[in-house]
Amino acid sequence: MRHFLDFEKPIAALEGKVEELRHMSSDGSINIADEIGKLQTRIERELKTTYEKLGPWEKVQVARHPERPRVSAIINQLFDDFTPLAGDRNYAEDYAVIGGMARFRGQGVMVMGTEKGSTTEERIKRNFGMARPEGYRKAARLMELAGRFGLPVLSFVDTAGAYPGRGAEERGQAEAIATAIRACLRLPTPMVASIIGEGGSGGAIALAAGNRVVMFEHAIYSVISPEGCASILWRSSDHAKEAAEALRITSSHMKDLGVIDAIVDEPLGGAHRDQTAAIASLGDTCFAQLQELSAMDSAGLIADREQKYLAMGDNTTS
Repeated sequence: MRHFLDFEKPIAALEGKVEELRHMSSDGSINIADEIGKLQTRIERELKTTYEKLGPWEKVQVARHPERPRVSAIINQLFDDFTPLAGDRNYAEDYAVIGGMARFRGQGVMVMGTEKGSTTEERIKRNFGMARPEGYRKAARLMELAGRFGLPVLSFVDTAGAYPGRGAEERGQAEAIATAIRACLRLPTPMVASIIGEGGSGGAIALAAGNRVVMFEHAIYSVISPEGCASILWRSSDHAKEAAEALRITSSHMKDLGVIDAIVDEPLGGAHRDQTAAIASLGDTCFAQLQELSAMDSAGLIADREQKYLAMGDNTTS
């Protein structure tokens, strides 16, 4: 059963009517195809009207939609011969970070990303996509391997942020994130990072400091969650909507600020309505970005990243 967001209630009501009509005609005695067709047209019109005027807070809700494409689905659809690699060679395996070698349109690559999980059991196992130090150290290890074997890196980010638990802090969460960011910046091969849902704080940047960063149309990228920001500034998470607007966290904001390089269009109604089409579009964008980087040597790739991040924020008046 499809999950509807609060602002999608009119759409939910229309789709409910469609299901009722289909149920009524299941015995074949009633032909209501015309009526269903009219309702489908109304649904598409309502989706278009609704999603064209989404504000930052509505986009936060879409980015967190439980049916959005996950990293595991992206790997299954876009990559061949995926060989997962586990562990940080130091403490443990972190299931919030998936990574390994694969083939992307015939080219060997290293792929990695933060995975939230789709079922309750998966979400618990993967800590809802919030990595611990072991996850970031694993990511750094994979990038080191990629550099050693000359493999481009494709990274996919969907996390509310790094796990803030006591154990994670005791095991060096901040140092592990810094190590992963340094691994991104020193990588001698091309790196394309994609923000596919939530891009939360340093926990996202640790896997996203690439030569090129792309972002799904309804994804978000922020230094802090709107609820966290509201709790600090207004002393109440009830002001999350105002915080989302002030934070400038949408893909269009990120593009204007020079934080990302490309926006990946989502199907009408969001990526959760047609995961296959959304992932295919993401794959095309990532491939195009890799092609642009293919002519650079190692020194040029590292210099490209340095220039990109030192220049970030110059366009603050947009």
